[in-house]
Amino acid sequence: MVTTEALKNFGADTDEGITRCAGKEELYLKLVGRIREDAGFSDIKDALEKKDLDRAFESAHKLKGALANLSLGPLLDPVDRITESLRHREDRDYSSDLAEMEVKKKEFDALFA
Repeated sequence: MVTTEALKNFGADTDEGITRCAGKEELYLKLVGRIREDAGFSDIKDALEKKDLDRAFESAHKLKGALANLSLGPLLDPVDRITESLRHREDRDYSSDLAEMEVKKKEFDALFA
């Protein structure tokens, strides 16, 4: 199981995240664990590959909210950039943001090993 210390070392603001979970560390860690299986990561990539900017935005926006609520900054940063570009329906090259998102997701997943 992941620890708050490991998440802090990753760059998460666990104090803020736990506060948002009514001060319940166990709840926070449970919700953080669910992020590992969030389909939003693959949905964003798939939608962008298909140039479906509306679906990509919806997936990114939803994931951004979950990451922000849990104060998972390193994962949030690239998702936030993607979301804000998609909010304006920018048809641009998202490859660098997607690559960063995937790197940070792998780092995050490794915390659970």
